[in-house]
Parts: sequence; C-alpha cells; structure tokens
Amino acid sequence: MLEECLAWADACLVGAGTLRAHGGTCLIHGEDLLRQRRRRQQPDQPPLVVVSRHARLDGDLPVFQQPLECWWLAPGQARVDRVPPWFRGAIPLPHWRALLPTMARKGWRRLVVLGGAQLATTLASHDLLHEIHLTLCPTLLGGGHLWLQDRALIPPNLWRPVESRSLGGGEWLCRWRRQSECEPSPDSPP
Repeated sequence: MLEECLAWADACLVGAGTLRAHGGTCLIHGEDLLRQRRRRQQPDQPPLVVVSRHARLDGDLPVFQQPLECWWLAPGQARVDRVPPWFRGAIPLPHWRALLPTMARKGWRRLVVLGGAQLATTLASHDLLHEIHLTLCPTLLGGGHLWLQDRALIPPNLWRPVESRSLGGGEWLCRWRRQSECEPSPDSPP
C-alpha cells in the first residue's frame, strides 16, 4: 500500500527526527508502479522533502545514499544560506499556510507525509491534511511511536471513512477523507 501511495505522489514529506530514527525511507520497487511513474514522465522515486528548521542531519545517513532527490524544507525563520551538500536545495517556508502553494510552485501537488509525529501534528493543527491512511497490524507501538504528538486532535466530524480493506498478513488499511473532499477524484491516491 505504501508503494502505491509513493507511486501516486509528486513528493514526500518527512520530518528530520524520523530520518534520524530510521536512517532511510521507503522506495518504490514494484515494476508496474515504476512504469506508471515513467509513463507520467516522473522520476522513479518521488523527491523526498525533509522538514527541518536547521538541517542538522548526518550526511552518512542511509537515506542520502538512496536513489532519491532530497530537498530541505526550512519552516519559520530557518536560515537557508548554508545548504548541506546532500540536499538538492533549500525551500524556505515562512509559515505553514504557505506549504501547499510553495510545493505547487515546484510542481508538487500530490504530497504524501511519510512520518514524524511532530510533522503530522503540525500539518493537522494547520488544517493541511486532506486524507488519512492508517494501516493497522497486530503489533502495537506506544510511547514515542505515536503518529500524532500528545494532546493533538483531529476533529472526527471533519472526516468520512472512504475505504477499509485487508492488505494481507494481518494488516488492515483504513482511509478517511475530509468531508468537503469526499467526492472521488482522479487525483486521489489509491
């Protein structure tokens, strides 16, 4: 399922803390999904946009050896005068309301958030999430492995379930879409 979302995406957002914790990110491996991207004249892997105020990431992290175009998204008053060489460039973001227009200027309209409770919480609190995909599996994580930070709330009356299905291996996919966007769209992720 994650590979399908990556194949749909123009770019992926990930928090710097998530990269520090995991080292790398998921890639598209399915040949049919890679062919879809090539037919749309997209690179095999969507660009990875790392959200960080300071870009203090170790260039030896495995993610920077993966076949990805990596960008630094610098929110707030972050200084982008010194871009680490493992990033293709820096994208200043003066405030979160500017996220979608800023990404659209780069041609990135379909975004997937790969992780970070802090990033997901920030996007939710600024009303920037349009669809939520959660996979449920028999393994339960707690403590620091939450997908939103403590006391973050996504108002349930804003969301409508649009899909629930087995992914096999005991894993289940649940998708919700914002009420105002519940009509199917050709741009919706799989």
